Amino acid sequence: MSLTSLRPLARAGVVLAAVLAALVASVVVASSASAHVTVSSADAAAGGYGKLVFRVPNESDTASTVALRISIPADAALASVQTQPLPGWTVSTTSATLDEPVTVHGQEISDYVSVVEFRADAGGGIAPGQFQEFALSGGPFPDADRLSYPVVQTYSDGTESAWIEPTVDGEAEPESPAPVLSLTAAADGGTAAASDAAADTAAADGHGHDAETTGEPAGLALFLSLLALAVGLAGVVLGWRAGRRTVSS
Repeated sequence: MSLTSLRPLARAGVVLAAVLAALVASVVVASSASAHVTVSSADAAAGGYGKLVFRVPNESDTASTVALRISIPADAALASVQTQPLPGWTVSTTSATLDEPVTVHGQEISDYVSVVEFRADAGGGIAPGQFQEFALSGGPFPDADRLSYPVVQTYSDGTESAWIEPTVDGEAEPESPAPVLSLTAAADGGTAAASDAAADTAAADGHGHDAETTGEPAGLALFLSLLALAVGLAGVVLGWRAGRRTVSS
């Protein structure tokens, strides 16, 4: 086989190597992004009530997640917090007193739920390779664009993952970011009755709407990477065939 006939194969090999590198990188990025504890809501708005869904993936290969401690900072204090029952888990709350009472949309708050803890029953928890969702309902939310909820995840082997680092605009995402909730703007003309109705609806809803779509970007990246890999393989085959035709001629 001549050097000329080898060139298509060499070029195809370079393309394949680049495609494989991109595939590995995209899978790593998708895996690391999906490993964070996240919070989402379909209806949480400033001044209103809503349902928060915390998605908790298990990162350990050998231990189960057996507890989740969600902290509600003073600047995110709510007059009302309800927890959604989850089979196989016991939930408890801890209250704290604010240094100075605050008024949130006409309601004065001095004591509020500062910690919500979910603990798995004996032998239960989130097994390796699985995730679980934990839901809260409450309000009214303060006038803010975003709220941060530090979370500590405890494993059956005694280790903990502390998702407590703040995310700062303009800076790289920290290694263990606290879940951040984006609030929608307050609706004009809203009433307390409408807020209470929204809270009741959120408490009755057993599923987090946003949780179903959280994984779509990672899935799309993986699909595109696989498609690129297929194209790269096709290039190798075409290059090999071209080389054979060159040798035959």
